[in-house]
Amino acid sequence: MTDRKILANAIRFLAMDAVQQANSGHPGAPMGMADIAEVLYNDFLKHNPQNPKWINRDRFVMSNGHGSMLPYAALHLSGYDLSMDDIRNFRQLHSKTPGHPEYGYTPGIETTTGPLGQGIANAVGMALSEKLLAEQFNQDNHAIIDHNTYVFLGDGCLMEGISHEACSLAGTLKLGKLIAVYDDNNISIDGEVDGWFTDDTPARFRAYGWQVIDAVDGHDAAAMKTAFESALANTEQPTIICAKTVIGAGAPNKAGSHDCHGAPLGADEILATRETLNWPHPPFEIPDSIYAAWDAKTKGAEIEDQWQQQFDAYASNHPKLAAELLRRMAGELPEGWTEAVTAYVKETADAAPQMATRKASKHALEGLGPLLPEFFGGSADLTPSNNTFWSGSKSINDGDFTGNYMSYGVREFAMTAITNGMVLHGGMLPYSATFLMFSDYARNALRMAALMKIRNIFVYTHDSIGVGEDGPTHQPVEQTPTLRMIPNMHVWRPCDAVESVVAWQAAVEKTDGPSCLLFTRQGVDHQTRTAAQIEGIYKGGYTLINTEATPEIIVIATGSEVGIAAKAVKQLSSEGVAARLVSMPCAETFEQQDQAYKDSVLPPTVTKRIAVEAAQGDFWYKYVGLGGKVISQNTFGESAPGNVLFEHFDFTVEKVIETAQSLS
Repeated sequence: MTDRKILANAIRFLAMDAVQQANSGHPGAPMGMADIAEVLYNDFLKHNPQNPKWINRDRFVMSNGHGSMLPYAALHLSGYDLSMDDIRNFRQLHSKTPGHPEYGYTPGIETTTGPLGQGIANAVGMALSEKLLAEQFNQDNHAIIDHNTYVFLGDGCLMEGISHEACSLAGTLKLGKLIAVYDDNNISIDGEVDGWFTDDTPARFRAYGWQVIDAVDGHDAAAMKTAFESALANTEQPTIICAKTVIGAGAPNKAGSHDCHGAPLGADEILATRETLNWPHPPFEIPDSIYAAWDAKTKGAEIEDQWQQQFDAYASNHPKLAAELLRRMAGELPEGWTEAVTAYVKETADAAPQMATRKASKHALEGLGPLLPEFFGGSADLTPSNNTFWSGSKSINDGDFTGNYMSYGVREFAMTAITNGMVLHGGMLPYSATFLMFSDYARNALRMAALMKIRNIFVYTHDSIGVGEDGPTHQPVEQTPTLRMIPNMHVWRPCDAVESVVAWQAAVEKTDGPSCLLFTRQGVDHQTRTAAQIEGIYKGGYTLINTEATPEIIVIATGSEVGIAAKAVKQLSSEGVAARLVSMPCAETFEQQDQAYKDSVLPPTVTKRIAVEAAQGDFWYKYVGLGGKVISQNTFGESAPGNVLFEHFDFTVEKVIETAQSLS
């Protein structure tokens, strides 16, 4: 049998050589954690390199994602479709080995990491999904969902506030199949962390309710093996293994120093490391004996085959449950979905409900929720205000994991990253909620959802100065347009109950990225539509009121401002002005339509245009042109009733008419 140190050294040399060739990267963490990764992959990780999407695989997350060459090396060595040429192309354009791990690029990479702390939060979401699915699908003698989530993290992850939010919640939820390994090397980019990070990490995690395995020698394979065994034995608590390591272990002159954190070792140091570790092989060459010792293809196929036999027996005894699990893990919508939602949209239109769109959102959940057993809702301590708890909701906060709703507490950032992890795990379709103002707390996790192109649904209520008396601290101004700036993100701001149901439907059906649903606190008017106009909602923007076939002026509005614009357009029409109202609940969806449709809604020959939205308004000049006008909220709000503020800041029928008359 090949010596374990030699197996770990294969990671070290692939990491240092790839970073050196790229002249960019972070060799220190992969070298320091190589011994830990070798034990995890070769003794504990349940996976099949030939099927990276096997349902019951263990999940592994590298939260300190700058150490990306560690998972790349381990995946390559254990037999994934990641060639030595891929390793050589580390950090190069379109390679399968980008600078930080990216979901969708590399087989075996479970999530995109790099912004520190988010990986551990993603891992919490994965472990939560495992627990929920096990409760929903496992039957007597059929534990078909039974796997662990492992995560590596460093000092930086623990300094980021999101780690507190997520790990505190993981302890409360008793996610016993979550196992974290803390790379306690006392080094970050700026040097030894004693000047800025002296937390008692073991005490902190004990306070969270975690099992803590402290002061483990991260370079001692036997000690790490014992630690992992202890972690696996405790299924009532998440576990953190605090592993003492030396950053850049093996490098004779740079080990233990921040010099090897984020820069190549250099040719001379790599040569010296080869001599120190007795590694006679040239760069990117791994002996067959080491490949053979690392190879997990045969073992992985056997493990999956054993599970498949169990699943076949399960499917024989519980065919409906088996089919439902496979459907959900494939991300497919249930049979009859389209017909049922279409009928509900029509029912809503016929009922013409008058309500705030946050209440319309709950109305939508009442119709869509029963169709989607994979729905898992939640809110950041604002459930009564967000209206996200519908009649079929059942909380898991009392420890009953058969439920489908969770109060996350005041943890917007962690909530968002945890739900990202749930989506990545598969089998659950989460939606989470807070006030739009506090989307700022979650911003980087929103960006990560969009970067990974995953289906996640973010509900944001209290979407403007209509919040009212809570004042400018709670009144969003720049949030709506800046959410629209995130690539792959669709931002829906519906104007009434009908648009709200369609927005929910669109978010559920969008599989190539996340959606933000923005809802009002204040009441809105129901807008009457034809069947063709309802179809137009699905296109993101459509003509809601048209007084002439070819209008003189076009007014574009979203959300609660559509009601104001509608009254103004009708008054303009009564005064002989051919005006058109375009409701644009989702500009991103509108932009995906063909040019002919877009021109039919916004004819290029009509240059007199106004946009109305109670948010910072620069976004709308792309539609109204430099000669158009935008009625928008370009200052912070004030504390007063919402209707008073709309009057004060000129979101009125009179202002729309006055602006229309001012256009030359």
